[in-house]
Amino acid sequence: MSKKVTLSVVVVILLVSIMACQASSFLPTLATPTPAPTATTSVSRASSQSVNITGQQDKLVAIYQAVNPGVVTVQTSTSLGSGWVYSSDGYIVTNQHVVGTETKVEVDFTDGNKVFGNVIGSDQNTDLAVIKVDVPADQLHPLTLGDSDTLQVGQIVVAIGDPLLLSGSMTSGIISALGRSQPSSVQAAGGGFFATGDIIQTDALVNHGNSGGPLLNLDGQVVGVIWAMQIDASSGFPSGIGYAISVNMVKRVVPQLIQNGKFDFPYLGVETRDDLPLDVINMLGLKNTTGAYVNSVTPGGPADQAGLRGGTKPTSISQLNSGGDLIIAVDGHPVQVLDDMMSYLVLHKSPGDTVTLTVLRGDQKLDIPVVLGTRP
Repeated sequence: MSKKVTLSVVVVILLVSIMACQASSFLPTLATPTPAPTATTSVSRASSQSVNITGQQDKLVAIYQAVNPGVVTVQTSTSLGSGWVYSSDGYIVTNQHVVGTETKVEVDFTDGNKVFGNVIGSDQNTDLAVIKVDVPADQLHPLTLGDSDTLQVGQIVVAIGDPLLLSGSMTSGIISALGRSQPSSVQAAGGGFFATGDIIQTDALVNHGNSGGPLLNLDGQVVGVIWAMQIDASSGFPSGIGYAISVNMVKRVVPQLIQNGKFDFPYLGVETRDDLPLDVINMLGLKNTTGAYVNSVTPGGPADQAGLRGGTKPTSISQLNSGGDLIIAVDGHPVQVLDDMMSYLVLHKSPGDTVTLTVLRGDQKLDIPVVLGTRP
């Protein structure tokens, strides 16, 4: 069993160390023996491998030299995290949980300059915040934004930030998964927590203090904002799984935080279950093994008003009712798991927009239009 923890550093615990190839006939073709390598070919291969490794090394060094000046440390009276320069007019991006409820925070630059900045907007649903600092444009190093829609699992990424107070630290890894959804810090009326979508999973090593720092591709572009790490509950040690908020989420949320100080998150008003075991799927009488099962709808919410149905008949599983709709698509985009729907909604839709949910209701397949609300 594991749990997710955010990555800002709480000052109270700073004193604790953390260990952290066609054949022309149907006759079998004999394989041509591979010649034994000569000294020349061996040297050639070794030389080629050395060139490749050196090339990768040089690229990583170049990324660090170009990006690190744009990475900052964000401090409050109770926590410390990372951030990065979003624009030349002094906007800094970090996590909401780094700034907390503070309206003014300290921002430390890699050249030694330290200034106070004003928190001008934050959003708990996406855990993003924006700080404004009064620093001359020629002293700022804005980072370049990439496109998280072009990312692929297996792609190399790097993280730069301040883990465990070790400022300017760089780690590397790969993208382990895309389009994850994770619980946010915002509690829903039913007692659970609202989900945040379009989360990147990575095995790049991150630690307390990395929160808010950039996750970058090999072109030095920001593809995500480091958010949290998974902790193995049985051992208390990091599991090697880290999460980052996608840069395309940043592109939607940050401009709204700058302009309005807040971001209106689209809202359906459903509590869903997905990736259910086959015996549970059969018990619920579902006709698909994929989709987001509507366990309940929020009374008076957008889904309820549109006629979406949640489960009403208790089952042998606590807090799981049968009879609910199974969402299999949104605006024609397949929904295999909740992650698919969440990523689509948060990246492409806003409150007031109408989406069409395709659901299975018993043997019926229905298209239900829903006008999205604003998440409470």
